[in-house]
Formats: sequence, structure tokens, C-alpha cells
Amino acid sequence: MKAAHPYLNFAGNSEDAFNFYKSVFGGEFQALMRFRDFGQDAMGVPEAERDKIAHIALPLGPNNVLMATDVVSTMPSALRMGNNFYVMLDTESADEAQTLFDALSTGGQIEMPLQKTEWAELYGSLTDRYGVQWMVNYSSDAGS
Repeated sequence: MKAAHPYLNFAGNSEDAFNFYKSVFGGEFQALMRFRDFGQDAMGVPEAERDKIAHIALPLGPNNVLMATDVVSTMPSALRMGNNFYVMLDTESADEAQTLFDALSTGGQIEMPLQKTEWAELYGSLTDRYGVQWMVNYSSDAGS
């Protein structure tokens, strides 16, 4: 596995939060994408929410990245305390992604099946049998 990163969910204020974290930890954003950046369909997000943050990443040292998204109305779960974070597993291979996804989802609940997305060759999310939320990601190019 390449790394495990904290992935936070916010109620529309990811950008404010990450500007604060940037002031605390320093550094520059590794990524900042709005839902609008995904093109015409914008991942099915309503026009009124398309300027919200789809993905933002701030490196925390050489091997860790703090990441986040704004929870929008089209997401499968509403934001509440307890579902405001994930552990994102950045895998070395498609096989490793599949193995980890299958193992973690055993007895749990799949939120999004492992599949090709706009941002990754394979991506899926789930809640394991203990209530921990996971994102499994594989992309052959560098970056998270």
C-alpha cells in the first residue's frame, strides 16, 4: 500500500477549513477541485452546489495528505457527526485495491462499488462491520 490518509467531510465549508489548516500546517494545496470542474454533468450535482469542493488535498509532511470534500445533496448519506471522515487507502495496484475492498466490505456496507471514476482507475467506498468508513483508490499515476 502506498499510504493511508484522513479524508474529511464538511457541510459546505471545506474551503474555509482547509485555508485554516493551511495557515496551521503550511504548504500548498496539492489539489483543489470543485464539482463544476467535472464538466457538463458535474457528477450529477445540482447547479446551486457545483462551486462546492469536490476534492481538496493538503500535504502534511512528505508521506501524508489531509483531504476533504463538501457533502452535497446528491451524496448517498447526509453529513452527521460520526460520518464526517474516512480513511483513504491509496493502493499500489488494481489487485491490491480489489483485495482490500473485498476484505473490508465483508460484513459491512458498500457505499460505492469499486469502479472506474473520473479521478481514478478504481475507486470505491464502504463502511466496515465496525462502523469505520473507508475509501479505496487505485490510480497508476502519482498523486492522491
